[in-house]
Amino acid sequence: MSTNPFLSKSTLAYELPPFALIQEDHYLDAFYQGMKEQLQEVDAILANSEASFENTIEAMERSGAILTRVLSVFYNKSSSDTNDRIDAIEAEIAPKLAAHSDAIRLNPQLFARIKTLRENASELNEEQAWLVERYFRDFAHAGAELSESSRDRVKQINEELSSLQTQFSKKLLADTNDLAVVVENESELDGLSPNQIAACKAAAESRGLSDKWLITILNFTGHPLLSSLKNRALREKIMNQSLIKGGRNNENDTKEVLLKMVKLRAERAKLFGVKTHAEFVLQEQTAANPANVHSMLRKLAPAAVKNAQREGQDIQQIISREESHELASWDWGFYTEKVRAEKYSLDTSAMKPYFELESVLKNGVFFAAEKLYGLTFKERPDLIAYHPEARVFEVFNEDGSAVGLYIADFYTRDSKRGGAWMNSFVRQNRLLNQSPVVVNNMNVSKPPKDEVTLLSYDETTTLFHEFGHAIHGLLSNVTYPRVSGTAVQRDFVEFPSQVNEMWILWPEVLDNYAIHYQTGERLPQEWVEKLHESSTFNEGHATTSYLAAAVLDLAWHSLEDTSKVSSVEEFEEQAIREYGLQYAPVPTRYRSTYFSHIFAGGYSAGYYGYIWSEVLDAETVEWFKENGGLTRKNGDHFRNALMSRGGSVDSMQMFRNFRGRDAQIEPLLRRRGLEQEV
Repeated sequence: MSTNPFLSKSTLAYELPPFALIQEDHYLDAFYQGMKEQLQEVDAILANSEASFENTIEAMERSGAILTRVLSVFYNKSSSDTNDRIDAIEAEIAPKLAAHSDAIRLNPQLFARIKTLRENASELNEEQAWLVERYFRDFAHAGAELSESSRDRVKQINEELSSLQTQFSKKLLADTNDLAVVVENESELDGLSPNQIAACKAAAESRGLSDKWLITILNFTGHPLLSSLKNRALREKIMNQSLIKGGRNNENDTKEVLLKMVKLRAERAKLFGVKTHAEFVLQEQTAANPANVHSMLRKLAPAAVKNAQREGQDIQQIISREESHELASWDWGFYTEKVRAEKYSLDTSAMKPYFELESVLKNGVFFAAEKLYGLTFKERPDLIAYHPEARVFEVFNEDGSAVGLYIADFYTRDSKRGGAWMNSFVRQNRLLNQSPVVVNNMNVSKPPKDEVTLLSYDETTTLFHEFGHAIHGLLSNVTYPRVSGTAVQRDFVEFPSQVNEMWILWPEVLDNYAIHYQTGERLPQEWVEKLHESSTFNEGHATTSYLAAAVLDLAWHSLEDTSKVSSVEEFEEQAIREYGLQYAPVPTRYRSTYFSHIFAGGYSAGYYGYIWSEVLDAETVEWFKENGGLTRKNGDHFRNALMSRGGSVDSMQMFRNFRGRDAQIEPLLRRRGLEQEV
């Protein structure tokens, strides 16, 4: 145990976890030791009969150091580089962690101290009073105010849900890997660029498939390659493979798991005196209740479908000229590019040579952060990350003072779950004198050795988006870990990341990074103008696909009785149809069987949050444009009023502090081309 690196604070820069010393056997020891230590710390808090902010709340903030260290490392590892041993550890520890959390948050004596402090909050400063309020809500939402028998049942449900969530994730990753499409002949890949073909070749070789090509299936519906592949039969196979993930009635089928989760969540909600899991979740979000969410989504849904159908008609016209088939979901991306070329003389696939990864990262993402916030980034190859492909950068303020570390892990691999995300290894806080260490994960196809990595326009957008989360963590300037960085309400957390996407086409930023990797030529200005002209192009498809998933999430979590659900597929179809979002060429972005956000992540009854927070994002983008755009003055205001505050202030109050008023929906409608329809 004495050699377990999790048992003591890291001596590396910024308390970067000592990845070179961490072995898989260390995880379980650290988990059990960390839980034991934290419970002892809670006992020490309760041993003091006089409750104060310092000996209760601050003591809680200081507690669990070992557990915090191992949690941040392990769950990034299980997401980005898992294996059978890691899966087994996660399966063992997930219910133990749920029970540990409940042992603290459902402790009546500890909750009584928090209530006493809340009743005497006038003696505290503003930040302390808000932290006490957060603790009170955390404990109450966990069940601290329930009867003993109800608390015991909540504990049982939480343990079972944590195990089921782990099962869902493991099954889905295995099924997704199994569904990869093997291509026997390179001629079938007609339409792909040489780099894309080489990436497919490398993917096949990584699985020991010689003289073949492999198209790995991603976590959402569809695939980026569908927009380029000329082979319709191959496009159909890829789309169909993506649609059946987790739903093939094999050992990796997730239907039984998700039905159990929905049932347990509904039961738990009733223990809290509300009808549904959606009500239970939303009472702690900025939306407050499901009715407010439905009110917004029902404004958008009819207009989105109408736009999608109009887009489908444009596509069908081209298909009818060239082919003799009806538009299907696997045709959409391919023929959309033809419509785009016809309407706007724009071919986004031709842009990839201008979006070389190193340039996008350093001359685009980092450059915008420097112009806006004064941040600079220095790569630190001497600092070892958790995987050879993960790179570490040190971050500095304009005056040279240290900010923290940024880790970038861009490439897909079979051991990494799909999608893109941000995690924190160390959360900034003044109480423990810690600086932030954050990581971005993406799933970009890795090119062959010595070849450059070329991003699609969508992948470029994803990088700017995920870096927005990273910036939220890096700019944090709070006293307490509980409210650091991205520790805000779930339907607010996407807001800063969405705002960061605005710099992709900002002239000063674009001119600095969108440079042809071979010729040095800048992205042609006429293409840039076409991108702006076509900004609402295909938004019908994007909005309809997204809304269908958001509605599906709410439908599952608005169930009071799951016994009537005889078929996952039929329930899914009915939920989408009842909202008027059914349109065969535009399937939901996530079907239930691979909806990791809600069944293996923290977005249950919360997937609506992307478009909910986009209302704030669209307002903020307009504010930046009205006030001069990419300037340090604007960046400092955004940083000081909102980005640095983490969750230390009510989320919507932070927005009002920044914007000067509540958000309005009109900027979002304009952005998505829906203002004429609503």
